Amino acid sequence: MSNRPEHATATIAAFEVVDGCLRIGGVPLPRLAERVGGTPFFAYSRDLITNRVAELRAALPPEIHLSYAIKANPMPALVQHLAGLVDGFDVASATEMTIALDTPVQAERVSFAGPGKRATELSQAVASGVVTNAESVTEMRIIAAAAERLGVAPRVAIRVNPDFELKASGMHMGGGAKAFGIDAEQVPDALRELATLGLDFEGFHIFMGSQNLDADALIEAECKTVDLAISLSDHAPGPLRTLNIGGGFGLTYFPGENPLDLSAIGANLAELMPVIAAALPEARVVVELGRYLVGEAGIYVCRVVDRKVSRGKTFLVTDGGLHHQLAASGNLGQVVRRNYPVAIGTRMDAEPVEIVEVVGCLCAPMDVLARSMHLPVAGIDDFVVVFQSGAYGLTASPTKFLSHPEPVEVLV
Repeated sequence: MSNRPEHATATIAAFEVVDGCLRIGGVPLPRLAERVGGTPFFAYSRDLITNRVAELRAALPPEIHLSYAIKANPMPALVQHLAGLVDGFDVASATEMTIALDTPVQAERVSFAGPGKRATELSQAVASGVVTNAESVTEMRIIAAAAERLGVAPRVAIRVNPDFELKASGMHMGGGAKAFGIDAEQVPDALRELATLGLDFEGFHIFMGSQNLDADALIEAECKTVDLAISLSDHAPGPLRTLNIGGGFGLTYFPGENPLDLSAIGANLAELMPVIAAALPEARVVVELGRYLVGEAGIYVCRVVDRKVSRGKTFLVTDGGLHHQLAASGNLGQVVRRNYPVAIGTRMDAEPVEIVEVVGCLCAPMDVLARSMHLPVAGIDDFVVVFQSGAYGLTASPTKFLSHPEPVEVLV
């Protein structure tokens, strides 16, 4: 009987293990390390991403359009793979927009969201033909000026900051005073101005929060979102062609967390689709997801370079750390630090018989990948694997800190 926490066991079980050795895409971990040129590295599984999208397609109504939020993981090969699985992309910068437009996904299925877009970025969006989610009236005016200069009619959606929040959300992106979107009560005035600017009205983007494991909270938010969109549509200069209701589907990372009840979400959306079709007959309904599509499909791999005991505690010192996987170190939003699922990649069938501290190579006390964790006995050159590393890993980490080399990323 393993002493690994249940959440770790469930996560690790998604990956193939042969003779105690973890495999990614059928490739044994030591061979993969040779293939990429050493450690540290991130590896993402094509099969697990494909399976996750298929699971979503089966649970959600067939009318739902699935969009991938590239900010979760912008690795170009991974985005290219998803281009054949999803219906569109959401981007949050001009660089992400370029990555999206390099795929077969058509520009009109790419939406550009986020506050503080620079005028040059908005011009790029107009020239590219993507849908821009206006976060303010100022952005609408800048888009209109770029459109006049370029001689095009850009597709513009209004990002709405609703007057309600997504309860139990790990990160609140809507409700209350926010930098994101236009307050719902100000949207009618914004729509009236949009009609005078020569912009092609696309619809609404209403996204309230992320990393939510409470199906009831998500269901309540989806129902309120639909009601709000229908109400605001009375002020629109034309029919809604797109209603992006966001996502917020969460993943389990820590002990005691229960997986999201996807079937309940799907059932609620199935009930909402006829309501939307009756009130907004031209609108395609978009569910936008990032971490839920790729988070569990990725691992971060580093190598033990030293094993030492300090005043009764055993430390496994690795060649990785928080400069690559900030979230796993507990320094990306955790109030109380908790361990991500961690394993010794070539000792997967060994019992966890010692308590160790797994630390990185930085001169910083917060550079911890696992604290007081039960693991099999590991020595120098063993592989430490951090699971749940497919989203907000490398690009959400301070890679320049202390000037260590950046890790490789590979899609297997």
